[in-house]
Amino acid sequence: MATFTVVPSDSPLPEAERKALMAEPGFGRVFTDHMATAVWTPEAGWSDHRIGKLQNFSLHPSAAVLHYAQEIFEGLKVYRHADGSLWLFRPEANAARFARSAERLALPLLDEETFLTSVTELVRQDEPWVPAYGGEESLYLRPFMFASEGFLGVRPAAEITYCVIACPVAGLFQGGVSGVRLWVSTNYTRAAPGGTGAAKCGGNYASSLAAQLEARDHGCDQVMYVDGVEHEWLEESGTMNMFMVTADHELVTPGLGTILEGITRDSILRLADRHGLTPVERRVSLTELRQRCADGTVTEVFAAGTAAVITPIIGFNGDGFEVKVADGEPGKTTMALREHLLDIQHGRAQDPFGWMRRVL
Repeated sequence: MATFTVVPSDSPLPEAERKALMAEPGFGRVFTDHMATAVWTPEAGWSDHRIGKLQNFSLHPSAAVLHYAQEIFEGLKVYRHADGSLWLFRPEANAARFARSAERLALPLLDEETFLTSVTELVRQDEPWVPAYGGEESLYLRPFMFASEGFLGVRPAAEITYCVIACPVAGLFQGGVSGVRLWVSTNYTRAAPGGTGAAKCGGNYASSLAAQLEARDHGCDQVMYVDGVEHEWLEESGTMNMFMVTADHELVTPGLGTILEGITRDSILRLADRHGLTPVERRVSLTELRQRCADGTVTEVFAAGTAAVITPIIGFNGDGFEVKVADGEPGKTTMALREHLLDIQHGRAQDPFGWMRRVL
């Protein structure tokens, strides 16, 4: 585990300006005063661990990340509880997934304790930026690693930069939780066996943008991916994992392999039995989804991820079909799972799994 040297910013945002920005932070638009950084080379390994002023990077135009997208990232949140204490949600799981993503993108391993130290020390330095207790607001952390070496050859880079930045974020459903409609795309593929679908890397998200535009062109809020061979097997909903609640009390989600192993996904599966549900991970076909929504044996569908926690899905459109889920409103079980998870994160409910890690 490395020690991060703290060099406080010489120009932190004045309190009044910070509070004004935090009143309506949105998502990913307002950033805190500091960032954590470290640099890796084959000769020195990881070095220059520091918490310092948030500032721009200086990169050579040939930096490998700009040409070959050798990079990975994570996303996790910090919550302020009623007593003012600060808590991370399952950061060990993020650290482990970061390591798996690094291996897939031929990046150096950052040990899990150093990952945890970097996010913890950044939060401690920027504690005033963590939103107050009482709503769905939180501090979002974005650890990332990228190939910063200036070199145009196609090989793993010999200089890597690690960084963590942070931004206060509002809940995504400010006017109340509403459902979304998904476009089932057969033009674009999320991932394939042997690809990077199980890694959290920027290339996966860049390639999803055209599919998002396609969904909006068809009057839908997001895309629903199916496999790239048969165009039949459900994978992920945009940037989130998908779940079905069935009439016989199963909570069904597509199995892993080509999709991202979501931490919210895993958390919901572990909460299932507390809501009278049997968690099931298996292949789910588009045909099954359409038939079971039509005959009522699928009663609710939702998507899950760090940003929105749980988003109800009220319908699906595709080439030549439209599917309505139940009565077209957010489901009762969906909302109960969402509230349960939020209550654990914000300290309003017991944490029987030891998911929360205290920072301050």
